[in-house]
Amino acid sequence: MRSISACFFFVLLIVCLLGSHANSSQEARLREFILSRRSSGSAFSAHDESASTATSRLRSEYSGTDQSAQKAADKITELPGQPGGVGFDQYSGYVTVDEESGRALFYYFVEAAHDAPAKPLLLWLNGGPGCSSVGYGAMIEIGPFRITSDNKTLSRNENAWNSEANVLFLESPAGVGFSYSNTSSDYGKSGDQRTADDAFVFLINWLERFPEYKARAFYISGESYAGHYVGNAYLDDNKNTKGQIDYLWSHGVISDEVWANITKNCKFSLADGDACSDAMAAYDSGYISGYNIYAPVCIDQPNGNYYPSSNVPGIDPCSNYYIQAYMNNPLVQMAFHARTTEWSGCTNLHWKDAPVSMTPTIKWLLGLGLPVWLYSGDFDAVCPLTATRYSIADLELSVMEPWRPWTATREVGGYVQQYTGGLVLISVRGAGHQVPYFRPERALVLLRSFLKGTLPPYVVD
Repeated sequence: MRSISACFFFVLLIVCLLGSHANSSQEARLREFILSRRSSGSAFSAHDESASTATSRLRSEYSGTDQSAQKAADKITELPGQPGGVGFDQYSGYVTVDEESGRALFYYFVEAAHDAPAKPLLLWLNGGPGCSSVGYGAMIEIGPFRITSDNKTLSRNENAWNSEANVLFLESPAGVGFSYSNTSSDYGKSGDQRTADDAFVFLINWLERFPEYKARAFYISGESYAGHYVGNAYLDDNKNTKGQIDYLWSHGVISDEVWANITKNCKFSLADGDACSDAMAAYDSGYISGYNIYAPVCIDQPNGNYYPSSNVPGIDPCSNYYIQAYMNNPLVQMAFHARTTEWSGCTNLHWKDAPVSMTPTIKWLLGLGLPVWLYSGDFDAVCPLTATRYSIADLELSVMEPWRPWTATREVGGYVQQYTGGLVLISVRGAGHQVPYFRPERALVLLRSFLKGTLPPYVVD
């Protein structure tokens, strides 16, 4: 199997996930995680489970038994509220990653809409850490359907990524979404290393169930904290914090005086103390979303009703309510072959290990000759373009193709720059943190370009 890692940067970095109330749970989860790292004053320790230990957990029956019956059982007949005319196959179910503890990860797989046997396999991971790739990645970003405001029906996503690839969504680690463990203590052992190890075991075992994909080109994509699992997204704690502050100041959210006080009292390291915390707490951004500072927000009323603060085509800041209702529908869970679950978009896991910076991993991937693309929406203040640039500077790479515009549907879609070693940085104009949600057509242009191995086009009329 040819392994190519595609790293997509959606304005990732520290805390990232949709904008507004639509993903308030994701935003809250990442903010909690960041604050816990700052308050601890040091990086989390590494998990002690090695890759060899993960390999030893591969179930012999997966490699020695025909999985065709299980694959057939995983095939989805139809999702509740699904529109007519769906011509691609869908599958979902569980893959055991630790037989002894009864730990199993849930997946949702959509084959390509056209010519699936000729298209690559693409794995999608959401961040948090602890947020659902099915509820968010599949149902609001790159999947074939979008949940409508009636909480019951699905509409077509005209810019779904399964137009270009066979897309696999993984809910990881155990405790997220429908993924589970029969050993409750597992939920207190979550961290980067275990998440990566379990994902590795999942993929090996999943490919035994879907052996036709063993020889396909394989890409890993995702956003936000998912970068810690696959080498993209949230790149560096300290650079991201500095990038956030500089972004908010340059966009008029922070005053000159507050910005000056922050830069005076903060070294942007884990050693920063109360003076830095007090300086960063001295501004009031008002009710805006850090994941898209120019997008509408969801207004919650005392009677339980909710509505968008304004109407912008294609953006619904209250969509988190629709996701929560749909995924908790018993008929939906039955169609997904999921256990009866009180489904939540994000789970507050007690994270055990996380490196401060992912730039060494980026260097390692580039050293293996794997292409790494980082893209960032320029309206994202949580994992802003400024922070991405600071992290890339640490890689000390030379520029091969300088910063230039790229176009989508006869408009400037953003800007792109290529570095030595296969690293590409792309901005997406007018997009927030979740680029495929805020600018779906532009995200699809980037995916097509990446799969072709060419930079996004610049078409001048």
